[in-house]
Amino acid sequence: MAEKEEVKLLGIWASPFSRRIEMALKLKGIPYDYVEEILEHKSPLLLALNPIHKKVPVLVHNGKTILESQVILQYIDETWKQNPILPEDPYERSKARFLAKLVDEQIITAGFVSMARADEKGREALAEQTRELIVNLEKELVGKDFFGGKSVGFLDLVAGSMIPFCLERGWEGIGLKVITEEKFPEYSRWVKNMEKVEAVKDCIPPREKHVEHMNYMGERIRSA
Repeated sequence: MAEKEEVKLLGIWASPFSRRIEMALKLKGIPYDYVEEILEHKSPLLLALNPIHKKVPVLVHNGKTILESQVILQYIDETWKQNPILPEDPYERSKARFLAKLVDEQIITAGFVSMARADEKGREALAEQTRELIVNLEKELVGKDFFGGKSVGFLDLVAGSMIPFCLERGWEGIGLKVITEEKFPEYSRWVKNMEKVEAVKDCIPPREKHVEHMNYMGERIRSA
């Protein structure tokens, strides 16, 4: 009998970085233990496993620690070959990684700062900056069910966990409409497709609780 693998994920329920790892593990059909962390009171286990950044997600696989969500996604894909999430073609793979970097570096920055701005004019300027960045994703979705084609892939997990299931919740809480179906029809269709995928749906934070949490985070940033 094969020895049972140790797969443990340290995360936070509202973190898009944690949610995308859970989505990937579920898509792959990998059993795992989940440890919920508290943002303000990080556990000794988290601090021991990630002493440099002291943040989630942290994946532990048979005693090995893997850090940073995009690195973890690639590790999962290379370790468990079923239901691949990264494109096989080198060019498509490089494009997915590039756009994922856009999401996690530029879209997240403009998106979160727009929530933190107290003045309406500043918020709208950042909202427009965010829209201009999301146009790159809109173009990539033309003629596709998902960024990964017919199935959920690497960029779907990164963008899905961050934009519709995180940033949009924050914008909803402050009454800021950044994305409309009229302006982003491909994106809007893609979100509906994502919500139908069981492995994704299971990992989407509860809307009301999440909007409240995002409001709290915005207030913390504004008062800092």
